[in-house]
Amino acid sequence: MATPATLIYGDGIGPEVVKATVHVLEATGVEFEWDEQQAGLGAYEATGNPLPDATVESIERTKLALKGPLTTPVGSGFRSINVALRKRFDCYANIRPCVTLPNTKGPFEGIDLMLYRENTEGLYTGIEYRDDRNDIADAVARYSRKGCERIVRYAFEDAIKRGRKRLTLVHKANILKETGGMFLRIGKEIAEEYPQIQFDDRIVDNMAMQLVIRPQEYDSIVTSNLFGDILSDLMSGLVGGLGVTGSANIGEEHALFEAVHGSAPDIAGQGIANPTAIIRSGEMMLRYLGENAAADAVATALHDVYAENTHLTSDLGGTASTSEFADHLAARVAQIVNA
Repeated sequence: MATPATLIYGDGIGPEVVKATVHVLEATGVEFEWDEQQAGLGAYEATGNPLPDATVESIERTKLALKGPLTTPVGSGFRSINVALRKRFDCYANIRPCVTLPNTKGPFEGIDLMLYRENTEGLYTGIEYRDDRNDIADAVARYSRKGCERIVRYAFEDAIKRGRKRLTLVHKANILKETGGMFLRIGKEIAEEYPQIQFDDRIVDNMAMQLVIRPQEYDSIVTSNLFGDILSDLMSGLVGGLGVTGSANIGEEHALFEAVHGSAPDIAGQGIANPTAIIRSGEMMLRYLGENAAADAVATALHDVYAENTHLTSDLGGTASTSEFADHLAARVAQIVNA
């Protein structure tokens, strides 16, 4: 039976990389019933709404979405649709694996890190004030016990499922004593329930330094919204960049899987974009659905194709187009599935 899922092609290179990902997912034999919807700049230009009601209604119904990159205006215009979707469907856990692939430009080998980012609170609540008289702007970083507890508990539970051994909580409790202090205190309380996982904590600035000096010493990381946004991109840089790392947004009822890189309008339509990031997000979607054999096939095939180094896109020094890369990868996935 096919799984209903909302499919959002997105802006810029979105349609190209999403099409490639659907092709690879189909090669696993897992069937999806795709409901194609719009969001982002293209939706805004077509309908006057960057997040049409039909898109929201589709995700509400399917409870599952695969989404290409969206363009968000900088400094003005509509707010981030990515943030709006996470908040609308209470997808409180952002999961960002960073795993090395062969023949990438990352500075390290053998990186295998997981980051769990609180996805709905902190500074991303968008609570801001403007004092025009004194030319002052304020932003409120809102933390709740519920928000802290559920992301930390999710991180522990998922670490156990994945066979992880260590979880590091990242904070700024030395300065932000109420918000950061609350996050750290709750983390320590919950850690007592999971003695099988080694638990420690790091101040965020020190963690950033640690990750660029000795990332191999770390395993899983849990942190707040803003720090997670920053560190997840840093970690992607360790394995070759945003173009090769996937992302999942998980809630109690809904899950959104997306590429976190930009829409790259400068290369849109040229057929040269690397679809690896959203393909890896598709792999995460398969695992979320319990299709672990299919997910393993995608992960193994990606590693094999990168190791072969014959069908890589131009950003990796290859000559393959987006569709050629996807065709080769899909064929490898099918070979593994049918072996």
